[in-house]
Amino acid sequence: MSGGFVGELALTGGEPVLGALAPVHWPRTTDADRAAVLSVLDSNVLVSDRTAEETAVERLERSWADYLGVRHCVGVSNGTTAIELALLAHGVGPGDEVVVPALTFVATAMAVVHVGATPVYADIDPVTFTMSPDSLAARITERTRAVVPVHLHGLSADLDPIGDLARRHGCVVVEDAAQSQGARYRGVLSGASGNTATFSLQMTKNLPTCGEGGLVVTDDERVAERIRQLRQFGETIRPDRPRRYVSHRLGFNAKLNNVQAAYTSSQLERFDAYREARRSNVTAFLARLRPLEGLTCPSEPDGYEHAWHILRFVVDFERFLPGVDTGAARNLLMRALRAEGMPATRYQMMPVPDQPALRALSGRTAASWPVAQDVVDRSFTLQQRHLPPDAGPVLQSFADAVEKVWSHRETLVKLAEGADR
Repeated sequence: MSGGFVGELALTGGEPVLGALAPVHWPRTTDADRAAVLSVLDSNVLVSDRTAEETAVERLERSWADYLGVRHCVGVSNGTTAIELALLAHGVGPGDEVVVPALTFVATAMAVVHVGATPVYADIDPVTFTMSPDSLAARITERTRAVVPVHLHGLSADLDPIGDLARRHGCVVVEDAAQSQGARYRGVLSGASGNTATFSLQMTKNLPTCGEGGLVVTDDERVAERIRQLRQFGETIRPDRPRRYVSHRLGFNAKLNNVQAAYTSSQLERFDAYREARRSNVTAFLARLRPLEGLTCPSEPDGYEHAWHILRFVVDFERFLPGVDTGAARNLLMRALRAEGMPATRYQMMPVPDQPALRALSGRTAASWPVAQDVVDRSFTLQQRHLPPDAGPVLQSFADAVEKVWSHRETLVKLAEGADR
């Protein structure tokens, strides 16, 4: 412990570590970002239809494909649409099953439903929080057409065994890399494994736009061309001829616009510098917390490089607050941390198949994904909007807050006992 914040808990009237709940400082918009956006406005080329010159969307597509070392990148309206169009481009539709992890943002499963397929949920690994290959193996049936591993929180799913299983059963792999820009698995950047992969550019992401946006990457020319048609009403837009307004397939209006693309391209110029700063800050932060009894910090298994988009902490409440109901103990701990100024949140309130909008489609009970349920019950998170590149000092204050709360476990036990009376 730093020893600087051992006074009374803010929850019981003491001085908080931070004067107020830490503010949001993401994304960081610089003069270069503003100039990039203004250049698009001045050009009056505001949509991504082809012109005689390369558009801002095409520049971003080329830059992100080059960064990853993949053949094709297609800009789309958001990360959810990216998954939908990728599945459709691979021929996934009604009657098909798609395996997704039980712990992810709800968009992963909703995208499957929106293309007419049925999501089937694999449980997760308790260390990485990503799809368990063993659980995936148990969920594959003759109807399974695709597998969507999610690189949750910025850590890649275990792609080698997942890919082996998918190939053995004739399934396509579409990686949901919405949160993992810059992560690596076995030395390969997230999205560059050879599978089709989807990214979100939503403003909270490590590579953001000024609002919503998405990218799909693939080495398959046919898949890339289908996605270009699907985002543009099913049309084929070519630079060497006027738009013909002929739709070759049922498509969508799902284009990324040039303002958003220009903003992201500007952010990409300093993406690596931000990633390195985040890695340094988070490493120092987690080093403070790992000695705390009953607290399991997020980690990088051998062969993985985390993008540190979200930090999820799992608490052994039987050791930290013995005798207290798990849900009550988690909520009390989060109240204590937030009172000290650390913006702890749950992120997911339940496994995805238990979401009211999806429950009728899950076909199973919570016992089917016990690890995901346990992680949701016993964890709290710190999200990217609190991990900007200059967050080192505030992260050290968060470490002070966690250490202070941990040193007052007896107080929390008494508060919990009082609440039960």
